[in-house]
Amino acid sequence: MSLETIISSGLTRPDEELGALVLMGGGARTAYQAGVLQALARMLGRQDGAEGRRFPFKIMVGTSAGALNACYLASRANEGLAAFEQLAGFWSTLRSTQVYQLKVPAWIRSSRIAAALFLSQHVRKQQAFLNNTPLVDTLHRVISLGNIEEALQNKTLRALAVTSSSYTSGVHWTFCQTASGTGSGMWNRPGRRAEFQPITIEHLMASSAIPFLFPSTPLWVDGHREFFGDGSMRQSSPLSPALHLGAHKVLVIGVGQPERSGLSAAPASAIAARPTLGAIAGHALASVFHDTLRADVEQAQRVSKTLRQMPREIAAVMPYRPIEVLAITPSQSLDALAQTHAAELPAATYNALAGLGALGEHGSPGGAALASYLLFEPGFIKALMDLGERDAQTHRQALIDFFM
Repeated sequence: MSLETIISSGLTRPDEELGALVLMGGGARTAYQAGVLQALARMLGRQDGAEGRRFPFKIMVGTSAGALNACYLASRANEGLAAFEQLAGFWSTLRSTQVYQLKVPAWIRSSRIAAALFLSQHVRKQQAFLNNTPLVDTLHRVISLGNIEEALQNKTLRALAVTSSSYTSGVHWTFCQTASGTGSGMWNRPGRRAEFQPITIEHLMASSAIPFLFPSTPLWVDGHREFFGDGSMRQSSPLSPALHLGAHKVLVIGVGQPERSGLSAAPASAIAARPTLGAIAGHALASVFHDTLRADVEQAQRVSKTLRQMPREIAAVMPYRPIEVLAITPSQSLDALAQTHAAELPAATYNALAGLGALGEHGSPGGAALASYLLFEPGFIKALMDLGERDAQTHRQALIDFFM
């Protein structure tokens, strides 16, 4: 996050203190967020009075599959804390067939060379590994775009923002929907731009188009069409949209992990072995979806701490304001968790990943990283949500203090 972002956000002086929820991406792994938020809703629901039942965030920011969660919640914000329980219910019933399709022969798992050749031809034909048309139908079924506008108009929400990355120009775009219906206050930074656009299913498909796995989606920007992919690509400042939109407090939920492979738990043969194509792909996706979040959070916390330590007289005349940031990420390896549940994958997906060596061979959980983005199946989803609930309980006091 640039100092310029913090300065410009400091110049925004809304009438109320605004809380933002920032949801990062990661395919099926984002079910973890539903578990965290379900636990949060139960914590807040125990508070006395109507305040404890209202929707607690004014600004919603989402990237990739996190954008799907953010938009789902925004469409149910008028229902208060019940929105979080509904999100958990949605994830509990979701299946891979409602997200993507893949048709491959069973023999593909027997040879990595054959698998690579077949899948490369498949990708050239449809410009992606998977067909995500089922996701379009799923999103139309569960997200009411009209409800989002209603929540903005009645001031339950102040803004909804979704990010995506343009393959055409290389610019990382944030699309913002607000009650005013204008683009005032939108930002333009090197490599990062924002524009007012009512959020549509197309924006969500673009934001969640994981590179190589899902096809790009066309969107209109600056009066012309560009093709977009996953918003996690080139996302150097994941917190900046929330700050530009006026947030004073930011709760960010990521789906990365402290150690992707857990080398201490892997056998020596796995550590010394040359990584498979699937393991390399999983490592690349982990970098796309995770690496910038921790640095951005740490910088925001460091700068805010410095501002709080300044003499009150100096701080009062400076165009800065401290930002409270609370980040929650998985406490356990999601790669290892995916390896445990890999057999739940649809047969075609399982065979393709097995052919690429992407199911954690030789006992190394790091090899199952690619599978973790595609495992929209009950066992894995439940395990992720349970982990999210446990991690939320670990941060219970910090979460309660965040809303005080």
